[in-house]
Amino acid sequence: MDGPATRSQSEPSDRPVAPVGTRTAFLPNDLDPTVFDERFLRQLERLLLLMRSPVRGGLKGGRRSVKRGQSVEFADYRDYTIGDDLRQLDWNVYARLERLFVKLFVEEEDVTVTILIDASVSMASGRPDKLVFAKRAAAALGYIALSSEDRVAVSALAGKTARRRASMRGSGRVFRLLADLSSIEAATGPTDLVAAARHAAAQLHGRGVLILVSDLLDPAADRVIRELAATGSELVILHVLSPDELEPSFEGDLRLVDAETGEGLDVTVDLAAIDAYKERLATWKAGFADLAAKRRASYVDVSSDVNLADLMFAELRRRRVLG
Repeated sequence: MDGPATRSQSEPSDRPVAPVGTRTAFLPNDLDPTVFDERFLRQLERLLLLMRSPVRGGLKGGRRSVKRGQSVEFADYRDYTIGDDLRQLDWNVYARLERLFVKLFVEEEDVTVTILIDASVSMASGRPDKLVFAKRAAAALGYIALSSEDRVAVSALAGKTARRRASMRGSGRVFRLLADLSSIEAATGPTDLVAAARHAAAQLHGRGVLILVSDLLDPAADRVIRELAATGSELVILHVLSPDELEPSFEGDLRLVDAETGEGLDVTVDLAAIDAYKERLATWKAGFADLAAKRRASYVDVSSDVNLADLMFAELRRRRVLG
């Protein structure tokens, strides 16, 4: 699926993204003043990643669902039906009521949330920097998952590989999460996002939640979505573009340079060209949204200058990604 234009090169942000302080996740950034302080972290702890279907894993996490069978906490009764596990019959209730009831329990499900960050060269462009934004969004989503006792793993997609960091569990691992994110740097050469996504899929252990944060400027980005959706995991696509990609304001004779290949294209930009670009951009994004819907994935398009709190507490809740 072709994008609305070739990738344009701009200088990457030189502002550091690193864990500092006792409860502060990122150094302030003059383009995005959000700081992960105590108050913001406590607000994130009230959120939960929503899932369309149950996921079973080997260990118990903090995601709860009422299921039939032996587990941690008794929840309720229901009438016995043929095929139910006889071991779950409550004979004390039968002795009193002469009716067969099956005990239901709250089972805690283990979920691994894998956050895939597109670290291709184009992600280091834009003001605000798309890669910096991707790290911040990943930090917030990762912390929400850690607070739910889900496992979290971070992978950087660059070149033809997915550089996966070891998974972690528990909100006490937030600084390790931040260190993993801080270590991600943009690639210095071309990225084959399809190959990297395929590598990431091969590293998964069972079904879980996959969160892809990308500008989707790879010409084969639609194949990336198909590859990840085919894993059977819950797929969330956070499609991030910079304000200048969404609302270009330049005019005149320009030379566009592909950030990854270095190839250039001379163009003349006027109001008609900008209108045509915006129309193509809307069609391009709608194509991803339609593909995601067909693959039962969640697609959220976002600008890199969006307020992170608004994204977490408003937009992602409205899109039923968080609850």
